[in-house]
Amino acid sequence: MTDTVQCWLVERSFGDRNLVTVVYATEDGTLYRQQERSEHAVRRSPVTAGAEFPADELEETPDEETRERYALEATRTAESYEPDEEI
Repeated sequence: MTDTVQCWLVERSFGDRNLVTVVYATEDGTLYRQQERSEHAVRRSPVTAGAEFPADELEETPDEETRERYALEATRTAESYEPDEEI
């Protein structure tokens, strides 16, 4: 059985090919998961403030500056929203 890790939305960007990139990270910013979804998929299944991911599907944050930014944003999101709340 794989452990899951609570992550929080830290970044959302819109690309030029109708793709939405969302990044979820742990509250300490050390681990993250990036997903690209079509705008159509986002309309069908909106982005939520939090999500649980299997631990083995998370990546280490590549540098200290990004880790600090992710930690700040994840903490802010966790304090302001419920995990299943659409944002």
